[in-house]
Amino acid sequence: MRNVTVAATQMIGGWDVEQNIQRAERLVRDAVSKGAQIVLLQELFERNYFCQKQKPDYLDFATSVADNPAVKHFTKIAKELNVVLPISIYERAGHCLYNTVVILDADGSNLGIYRKSHIPDGPGYSEKYYFTPGDTGFKVFDTKYAKIGVGICWDQWFPECARSMALMGAELLFYPTAIGTEPHDSTINSSGHWQRTQQGHAAANVTPLIASNRIGTETEGDYSITFYGCSFIADESGEKVQEAGRTEEEVLVHTFDLDAIAATRRAWGVFRDRRIDLYGAVLTKDGETKQPKTQGNN
Repeated sequence: MRNVTVAATQMIGGWDVEQNIQRAERLVRDAVSKGAQIVLLQELFERNYFCQKQKPDYLDFATSVADNPAVKHFTKIAKELNVVLPISIYERAGHCLYNTVVILDADGSNLGIYRKSHIPDGPGYSEKYYFTPGDTGFKVFDTKYAKIGVGICWDQWFPECARSMALMGAELLFYPTAIGTEPHDSTINSSGHWQRTQQGHAAANVTPLIASNRIGTETEGDYSITFYGCSFIADESGEKVQEAGRTEEEVLVHTFDLDAIAATRRAWGVFRDRRIDLYGAVLTKDGETKQPKTQGNN
């Protein structure tokens, strides 16, 4: 038996970075008081979701990992509380800007970063203006309590992301998120689709999944997004074992026996029976044409 207790949180945004960091700390402390050993905060929690419009001034929000206020703050909190914290930041690295998660282990050490691989672009979600596509590849981090894989928001719609992390040994999958209504069409409600997609990742990989979304309405000019919360924790069968509402700040906590889940995963044989010799289409854009190799991807 190897139990680990995880937490998903959700909170409202705002432009005051220090206030948001303090709000996030309160949620982390609440989660730890309930036994959580790994706590997930939402995507880009330091401020409002600034990607609704293309504004040059907002590019200045990016910082290096070393200079980021949230990383500095939660490095101390992780060590104090003996808790693992994936921290979502807007990262500046050289001339590039990334949507990045920094993995802080329970002793406050930085285990490394993951940069968002899939960058969306659409009304209200103009992320291609703000972020360079991530260059880290999918990664798994060996934390004090578990081997964890972390994707970021749009990554969660791609089964290849979850499967890659599972193949690399992830025992838990984490997805910090910022998703809500569509400014151009108020009739679209993707919350159910969003959850079911990730539940499928959990079920297909026999690996629990933790997703944290934000709440509240954020307005930028003539655009407005109401983030629909619905943060959740799914078990290895894809069943939701904890779920938050759409409007309230919440902390969700659940305990998993990683040894028991590993035994279940082996028994199902979904990794034993994979046919990698038949999956060539996944490495193409159109299902048929293999992309030519270049010097950069040899």
